[in-house]
Amino acid sequence: MAGVVEVLHARFPSHAYPMHAHDAWTLLLVDDGAVRYDLDRHERGAFGDVVTLLPPKVPHNGTGANGHGFRKRVLYLSPEQLPERLIGASVDAPALIDPGLHRMISSVHRLLRSPGDSPMATELLAVSLERLRVRLAAHPVPPPDASAARTLRDLLEAHLVPGISLADASSRLHFAPAHLVRSFRREYGMTPHQYVISRRVDLARRLIVSGHPLPSVALRSGFYDQPHLIRHFKRILGTTPRTFQSPASVRP
Repeated sequence: MAGVVEVLHARFPSHAYPMHAHDAWTLLLVDDGAVRYDLDRHERGAFGDVVTLLPPKVPHNGTGANGHGFRKRVLYLSPEQLPERLIGASVDAPALIDPGLHRMISSVHRLLRSPGDSPMATELLAVSLERLRVRLAAHPVPPPDASAARTLRDLLEAHLVPGISLADASSRLHFAPAHLVRSFRREYGMTPHQYVISRRVDLARRLIVSGHPLPSVALRSGFYDQPHLIRHFKRILGTTPRTFQSPASVRP
């Protein structure tokens, strides 16, 4: 995914990291146990619902607190994902208590396991990064923009099957990615990717009714593969494509 250098899921029963540094931002969740680490000659901790952000090229170490192990998930983000001027703020306060942010980052990890859901992961990461910038820089978030949402919807419709990335949409419409996602959700009650998925299911439904063979429907309607189509088709319409194809099925 653009902007993500590496994803790490790990359990360490006893390993202790020595002092080291990364060239990326380290966005850390600790799912079990707790981590004690030193950053800029200060002792810090990561545990529970705390979101930890460690800046690039600032040395730190890490070990399980109280001699116990830990389980963690990490997104290593390319340096340009956050402004360099925020390095000092993240050194001073690397631990963020923000349940909403924690849930979004956790969802990014879950969605990255499924290639077809990477656009949703991209949207959540964009909003998460905006939230990090606001927390670290104490800047207000610009209000949602209905015109940006409507323009984005038109762009999504024009690229329904091939799709368009959030980065490309942002470049074309001259709005920040997170601003587009927030504006769209405020205007339509769903994220851009959720809208695209719902419209692709609608297209798949029409293709099935028109007699297209099921193996070709997924690609013709823009889904990653057949399981991706089946999962979302059933979630939205309450039945599988094959059942829907049956003449005996009841179609709303």
